[in-house]
Amino acid sequence: MSNNAIDIKGLTKVYEGGKKAVDNIDLTVPRGSMFALLGPNGAGKSTTINILAGLVRKTSGKASIWGWDIDEHPRNASASIGIVPQEVYFDAFFTPREIMELTAGLYGVPKAKRRTQELLEAVRLGDKGGAYSRTLSGGMKRRLLIAKALVHDPPVVILDEPTAGVDIELRQQLWSMVRELHARGVTIVLTTHYLEEAEELCDTIAIINHGKVVTSEPKDKLMQRIGEKQVTITLDQAIDALPDQLQALGAQLVDGRQIIVRYETAAVPMGRILDGVQAAGAAITALSTEERDLEDIFLQLTSEKAA
Repeated sequence: MSNNAIDIKGLTKVYEGGKKAVDNIDLTVPRGSMFALLGPNGAGKSTTINILAGLVRKTSGKASIWGWDIDEHPRNASASIGIVPQEVYFDAFFTPREIMELTAGLYGVPKAKRRTQELLEAVRLGDKGGAYSRTLSGGMKRRLLIAKALVHDPPVVILDEPTAGVDIELRQQLWSMVRELHARGVTIVLTTHYLEEAEELCDTIAIINHGKVVTSEPKDKLMQRIGEKQVTITLDQAIDALPDQLQALGAQLVDGRQIIVRYETAAVPMGRILDGVQAAGAAITALSTEERDLEDIFLQLTSEKAA
């Protein structure tokens, strides 16, 4: 049995007309991880998810979910994954309870093992089980999608843009629900346009662009690999010129009293910068740092791949 929740090797999807939506990608999602799949519109994220969900037929390659090959064991693979789609749609005349029961039936969950009310309570819809779905707010429908994806108790849940177009309060509620799922041992795969979500929630990040995987690695390693900081140092007195040590680092002197240094954290220790300041013969009255965030890294990697 694989230690990965999802294994993808050489996955390719070519649509009629020759458009290659997914181009020979390899991707692994470790079990128990909170995994972010990022990429601009048209990058291939949704196609990849739809192949895993059995909604799109791949052109070539292999994929398995929880150790089950999607071609050789499609039922087991399908039972191992829950999909929370981006589009919100329910039959207007079905109630949340009916929607949950119908979905559980489609997955073959025996009536005695169904957890309809428990799941509705978990997504804070316990009192809405008998209401028509057309009467639910947009946020309630989002939460119902999550409950619907959990009816067969899958070990892997994919959330496709779960907070797209929602307000800040609901986004915080959805984040809390995702954390609760992960705490229960569920492997989470999150696609999002909100990079702060990936930075806040996820431990592993993959970036896909033009159908290819640009990078896939632990978030901390990704941040360090392209880690650039800016340090701004204010001196107690003005100096005429920068010491040689700081000039070698490309530092800037502003108004005689402020030194700005942009540097790679892996290559330049902070002590080297402070030694340079000491050589200037002035004392430090203030020091502040700014780090690059995930958005900076995302834009750099995707623009490099496009080039």
